Amino acid sequence: MSKNIIIIGGGIVGLSSAYYLQKEGHQVTVIDKSDITSGASFVNAGYLTPSHIIPLASPGKIAQGIKWMFNSSSPFYMKPRWDVDFFKWSWYFHKSSTREKVEKAIPVIKDVNLFSRDLFEEMKASGDMGDFHLERRGLLMLYQTDTAYEHEMEVARKVSYLGLEVSELNKSQLDRLEPKIKINAKGAIHYECDGHTTPTELMPKLLKYLRDSGVVVRTNEEVLDISVKNGVVKELVTSLGTYQTDQVVLAAGSWSGNLSKKLQINLPLQPGKGYRINIHRPLGISMPAILMERNMAVTPMQGFTRFAGTMEFSGINTVVRKERVLAIANGAKTFYPELEITQEEIDDAKTGMRPVSPDGLPYIGKSSKLKNLTFATGHAMMGWSLGPATGKLVSEIIDGKKTSMDISAFDPNRKF
Repeated sequence: MSKNIIIIGGGIVGLSSAYYLQKEGHQVTVIDKSDITSGASFVNAGYLTPSHIIPLASPGKIAQGIKWMFNSSSPFYMKPRWDVDFFKWSWYFHKSSTREKVEKAIPVIKDVNLFSRDLFEEMKASGDMGDFHLERRGLLMLYQTDTAYEHEMEVARKVSYLGLEVSELNKSQLDRLEPKIKINAKGAIHYECDGHTTPTELMPKLLKYLRDSGVVVRTNEEVLDISVKNGVVKELVTSLGTYQTDQVVLAAGSWSGNLSKKLQINLPLQPGKGYRINIHRPLGISMPAILMERNMAVTPMQGFTRFAGTMEFSGINTVVRKERVLAIANGAKTFYPELEITQEEIDDAKTGMRPVSPDGLPYIGKSSKLKNLTFATGHAMMGWSLGPATGKLVSEIIDGKKTSMDISAFDPNRKF
């Protein structure tokens, strides 16, 4: 039976949820406080990453964050501030960063990433969005030190054990793979299972398809209040109007935690800010890569090359910190010594906030308090990669179907 569904949030997760729900015949409205032209879904590295099997919450991360706390240009920066929610989240993050919990999360992360990668392929094959950039060239983990190599080889062995394609490249093999640019690296681990896209191309095409298919998209409209009666969301009050609804999907990214508070629901979540620099000129880079010692990503996209990275915990804000942008530019130069990033390219840097759960796993599932509320948020650095999978799972949850995979690890009601 067709339902009236409101999705709060127009990022890749919200739009993917709308995509699958409208295909099931539902009347879908997407409400977003922005104009859906910026933010994490537009500034990410565009990776589809089955290889990224280790969650952000892993042994040593908190210690690393404390070590880097007073260096605002560090890759993993936690801004010192008095914030009770952040203190609680940090404690949950610490409790989640055990070897046992990481090992339990690994197969789940692999499965949902493979599921989503296949859905990206299906979306392209459907022709719904016309043609869009989607490649399966893999991902290079470039390393300059033996320490980084040994660390990544440990991950690569796990990836291989799980049946994913991975190989090791020495310097000469790397140079043959990337002959048009000089790379300062000892070698690379090549995750052949990975793919990449151009988010700034796909997002507008997905948005257009949804509008053309009858999905109502309301931009520059903020949800101010949510009315609940007898354990059911009845009404949403926005800056521009009031809406009745049968079902609500909360896919508001880093704002999801604040909206949950309006419903008396505690959803531990922190915004992890990332940055990007785009270069719209030929560089000779043909392969997506992670520059390991600099914790940053490089992606050849449609018409430009993107350098992206950093994880900054400083609350919800859109301030572009110049020192962090420069850290990306300097990191790129370290691995690509002939690369010169101009001041104009640096000044054009943009930022976006990823919603980070304490254990690095997303929140996908029904609320235990409100019968008609479904969560779809908390994806950390995997938001783009997991957009279609989350959208498909959300449609299955709302329709009461058996989900395509076991989603118990993503339970939004889980305890930390």
